Amino acid sequence: MNFLITGGASGLGYAITKAIASSFPDAHIYFTFHSSAANAEALMAGSKNLHAIKCNFKEASEVESLCRLIQSSEIDVLVNNAFTKLTKHHFHKTVRAEINESFNSDILSTVEITRSFILKARERRSGKIITILSSGLAGVPPTGWSVYLAGKAYLLAMHKSWAAENKAFNISSNCISPDFMATALHKDMDERMIENLIEKHPLKKLLTVEEVAQVVLFLCNSSAQLNGQHIFLNSAMNF
Repeated sequence: MNFLITGGASGLGYAITKAIASSFPDAHIYFTFHSSAANAEALMAGSKNLHAIKCNFKEASEVESLCRLIQSSEIDVLVNNAFTKLTKHHFHKTVRAEINESFNSDILSTVEITRSFILKARERRSGKIITILSSGLAGVPPTGWSVYLAGKAYLLAMHKSWAAENKAFNISSNCISPDFMATALHKDMDERMIENLIEKHPLKKLLTVEEVAQVVLFLCNSSAQLNGQHIFLNSAMNF
């Protein structure tokens, strides 16, 4: 199998790229990056089957170029992981420009990339789509995450259509919603808040990116019978 991981050079994406490269040494594995050039170089130095693609999801022309690559390549598994910015403040303080930027960069880009993948996969009559969402979609949403979670909810609705409309073409779509992880996405978070999350956690430890990467691997190896599923990794909290 050949793979494309968006946002595959940092945080969770880095762990996913490493896990897939280790488990599929004979595959061609493409991953996108924007500002993590050093990480991208390190990944490629460690695995000869990795191919880095610089792509700024805020630039429509670069997303279009990535879509053309998908159309000309034999990619079997698409992992939608990239997210450019987590905007955290109360909804009433949100301005329209922030919503537009988040939707264009993080949602429409993912939709366009997935559409290109599906078009190619329908020709081949096989393919897997794995989309990273958020456990914030369960229960009461965290305060200040309205724009972020609205985008994730949009992708969740899209995923259901991707699964339903393409099941006869042996194309599956599954989602993973991880709980809070200490990644660069939350680099500005107060240490006391992180300590509080750990204290309230039933396992007294935060979810790791490596644990999520293992679930991605499970879906990469799964039968097409596993389709249309939404997997929460949140220790049964808020379900």
